[in-house]
Amino acid sequence: MEIKTKSRVLKHKGDCSWKGVKPSVYKEGSGGDWTQVARHPLVAGLSGEQTKFHLRYFEVSPGGYTSLETHRHEHVVVVVKGRGKVRLGRRTRELGYMDIAYIGPMEPHRLFNPYEEPFGFFCIVDALRDRPVSLVRKRGGKGLIAISELKILS
Repeated sequence: MEIKTKSRVLKHKGDCSWKGVKPSVYKEGSGGDWTQVARHPLVAGLSGEQTKFHLRYFEVSPGGYTSLETHRHEHVVVVVKGRGKVRLGRRTRELGYMDIAYIGPMEPHRLFNPYEEPFGFFCIVDALRDRPVSLVRKRGGKGLIAISELKILS
């Protein structure tokens, strides 16, 4: 039996918001290694879509940043508002309007906004994907370690 999902159009309301799409918290829970990030699930399976990908819009407020993390899945970021920076491994790169960042599997990464205006981007990711692993800097500042490993090491 094939399930059909009703096609739809998401009307842009201006300032990177869409009719019928409510922004949500970037990640569930508190005490995360991130701040001032909003997620807008555009095509993310919430309305019955059966795509093999999800399309989300993220907006990082001035001074905000996503978690420093790694995972097996890849994703693509397309900047559509303001400017920001992306950390890819040990490198940090500037991102501006219509720049694209490809984030490969297991690459430690973080997006952040050191500027005065909001930094917004579309993120395209596999619908079926592994959970990210949050990272922190090892003591002495050399290398990264998974937060989940901190309990084992203590």
